[in-house]
Amino acid sequence: MDLSAHSISASAGIAALRRNRVDHVVTVPDWVQLSLHQRLQDGVEGIRLINCANENQTVTVAAGLTIGGKRPILMMQNQGLYNCLNTLRAVCLDAHIPMVFMVGQFGREFANLGQPATQSRRTMVSIMEPLLKAIAVPFHCLDREVDLPRMDLAFEQAEVRRTAVVLLVGAPMAWQ
Repeated sequence: MDLSAHSISASAGIAALRRNRVDHVVTVPDWVQLSLHQRLQDGVEGIRLINCANENQTVTVAAGLTIGGKRPILMMQNQGLYNCLNTLRAVCLDAHIPMVFMVGQFGREFANLGQPATQSRRTMVSIMEPLLKAIAVPFHCLDREVDLPRMDLAFEQAEVRRTAVVLLVGAPMAWQ
């Protein structure tokens, strides 16, 4: 399988963050987005990387940044999103603090790329979209670089609806 057809480069990811005026990336690093994390760790002018101890902390730190007038994005893996659902509910759904999450679909099989994630044999991948639908959190799939404009839509939705919006990164990001 040609993974390049199902991958987003770190450079394209940085460009999308800049285009959306992201000034902070609040994260518990994950393997799927490792190349983007490394680029941010190496330093990207205008974007501060904040590593957190757990995903609940990413939500509360990003909430404080948002309230303080900053424009953060949260980055974590799917298991981490499951871990912080109650905090997401409290902060985004109940307190109406808008946030955009980039969530790596850790565990997704290469054979599932190009197919609906709901058809994955791995539960942590296959139940993500139905779960987000069940809690009324909008989501968009980022499976290739041509999908990156969905980040623009996610920020717009988060602000208009005053809620969380999730960007599901379906395949390991490329290093260039």
